[in-house]
Amino acid sequence: MTNFNRNGLIIIRNLALLLFCFLIGGSAAWSPAAASPKSIKRSLVTSSLSLASSSSDASSDRRGFLQQGAVAVAVGAVSITGLATNPNLADAADDEVEEKMMEVYFGCGCFWHVQHEFVEAERNILGRKDDMTLTARAGYAGGKAGAKDGKVCYHNALQISDYGSLGHAEVVRLQIPPSSFKAFCKEYFALFNEKGYRPDQWGDTGLEYRNVIGIPGGVGSTYAKELIQVSQENGDKLDFAKGKGDDPDARALCFVMDTADFPFYVAEQYHQFHDGFNWGENYPNSYNDLASKLSKANLLGESKCPNGLIGVGALGL
Repeated sequence: MTNFNRNGLIIIRNLALLLFCFLIGGSAAWSPAAASPKSIKRSLVTSSLSLASSSSDASSDRRGFLQQGAVAVAVGAVSITGLATNPNLADAADDEVEEKMMEVYFGCGCFWHVQHEFVEAERNILGRKDDMTLTARAGYAGGKAGAKDGKVCYHNALQISDYGSLGHAEVVRLQIPPSSFKAFCKEYFALFNEKGYRPDQWGDTGLEYRNVIGIPGGVGSTYAKELIQVSQENGDKLDFAKGKGDDPDARALCFVMDTADFPFYVAEQYHQFHDGFNWGENYPNSYNDLASKLSKANLLGESKCPNGLIGVGALGL
């Protein structure tokens, strides 16, 4: 901002302050330097409410109506110039309306294909075109035992913290705004056919591949109600049950987990952004390369498990 524009804004602010103090009789001292974004917004809201509540009286008293209008203009001018001359205030005001991210996870058979679908959903629904902003991670959740020795691992020759023996399912975790939860539920239900069969229904079976959804608060949360609503609006393919941990694999049945009781554990790097299991699920190299790209940026998430079935670290071995 040039000095000319900045000085002009300061002059406008000072004139607005003088007008404000004149109209209220100078009975209250007010300092724009001490005002926070919250107090500024409260002043605007209070002024608006005062104008609305006294509109009938003001219409019979032209001077009173003009004074109230001038007060609102003065407060608005001070607010705008204060934010314009102090970028930190503007940033703070923006931060207040920004949604806090929620952590959710979805399980539906093998997590390879599911991760790809939710990466695409992040890009399409949330506009996360920058690879560094993607949050979809393959991993494990839903077992009563939690982690063993601080780890939850894929099947490995040494049987170190095997996720199946710990009761976990394969899932994909996301960090999304709560307002987008219903849109991601719709993507999840699109993975099932009209009978509630998942893509690998007759291939991958067992509790490791059961259908699960993890949300804050579990079945007692408002998100559970949104989940049911979206399910009904999209073919009503699944039944739902409260996840108790180590739940069985059943067709067209989805277990709803509380993420506080059944947290997510990130899977090994070789499972991240992997090609799908079925024919035609060979994804572009740009997708597969996301694992190493995010790992180098320390954004992938750390797994202390063996890097492959026998620790070779290539081709899943």
